[in-house]
This record gives sequence, structure tokens and C-alpha cells, in this order.
Amino acid sequence: MRPFHTRAATTPTAAERVRSILAAAHSMSVVSDGRHAEVRRLDGAGAMGHFHLHAPFEDAGARTATRVPVRLELTDIAPTPVRDRLRARVTLTGLLAAPYDTEATESMCMEFGQAVLEDDQGRTYVTLHALEATELDPIATSEAGMLTHLVDEHSEIVPLLLRLVRPHPDSGMRRALPVAMDRYGLTLRLEYPRSHHDVRLPFKTPVTDIDQAGPQIHALLTTARRLSHIGTGQLLT
Repeated sequence: MRPFHTRAATTPTAAERVRSILAAAHSMSVVSDGRHAEVRRLDGAGAMGHFHLHAPFEDAGARTATRVPVRLELTDIAPTPVRDRLRARVTLTGLLAAPYDTEATESMCMEFGQAVLEDDQGRTYVTLHALEATELDPIATSEAGMLTHLVDEHSEIVPLLLRLVRPHPDSGMRRALPVAMDRYGLTLRLEYPRSHHDVRLPFKTPVTDIDQAGPQIHALLTTARRLSHIGTGQLLT
């Protein structure tokens, strides 16, 4: 189990990843009052369009009132056809004032219990304070469209980006595809016959507006083209 901690500035924190998944998810599972519901269309509002989080009630009367446990389960799936597309799972638990209504047209108030991020690095608990203090990644809700566009319309870019990978992929690599993008950089998945691993290509500066994403990709490509001429480069991890 990983404790919650701040990562380097070239990768998103656990709180940032949870916020991105909550905002970008197209579906989620809701378990409440003994019932399991699949919410398959989040209508672009993400999970928080159906629930809004608040701190546990401190009022004694509120604490003794009947509360309904609820659990939200979301999966983060890579939008590109890479091997092992499951990137992460997010589980939110808390309490509702009433059983979850699948027909509700307004978001329900959810008393926060805990948020858990599970990925290939392990399990991380994220506090409500960390979620509230974290700005939503400006790329989060556009990531899927941007990565699929890159693969479908600009596949020639990936071999060029591979020039930035150090050490260079060996001859056994079968395929490389973009698997993720966030405000800090682009991640490529290098696939081998029996394994795969991911390599991050960090942007020069974190993206603060979605319009900056294109120029940051072009900056990576410019560096890659320059390396092809001089035959050397700076390590990117």
C-alpha cells in the first residue's frame, strides 16, 4: 500500500489522477442500499455531475440521522488499442441522506468517506482536502479524443517520438503506442512479445490550458527531429 504523497512535477499526483478519472469517466458502478447500478452515460459531466462531495457532518444530529452507505467504482481505460488497457481504478465511499435514485436528475449530496486509487504502482488513499485543493487537469476530458486522433490520423508521429526514448528500445519491440497524456507529458507504451513498459516524455512546462497541448507536442517533435540530425540527446524519463 502506498501512502499519499506528492510526486515529482513531471507526473500527476494521486489526487490529480483521481480528479481526472472522476471528470473524464463515461460510466461508473454505484453500490448503495444493497443495490448495484451501472451508470453508463455521464453526459460529459463526469461522476461529480451525479454526486457532489462534502466533508463528514460535525453536527451531532446529522451524525445520528439515518445515512445510506454508497460506493462509487470507476475504471480508467486507455483510449488507444494498447496491451492491457486498464490504467487505474478509483473507488469512492461515503454516505447518502437517502438511497441512490437511478432516475434522479440532480446530483446527490455525498458525505465523503475515502477515495482510493489503484494502479500498477499499488494503492493510494486520497483525502477530500487533497481533491478539493487540486485543479482539474485541462487535458483530462480531451485526452481520449486527442490520443485516438494521434493514432488514427498521425501514426507517423510515434516513430519520431521514439527517438526521445533513452535507452533506445531494442530490436525486440513489436509496437509503440501512446497510452496516456496529462498536463505534464505524454506516455508511450512499448510492447514486446511477452511484456511491455511505459515511457514518459515530459513537456517543457505543465499545460495550464488545453490550447497549449498542441504546441507542447510539437515541441517534443522538434526535439526529436533535432536529435535525428545530431545523433544524440538528453535523457527523458
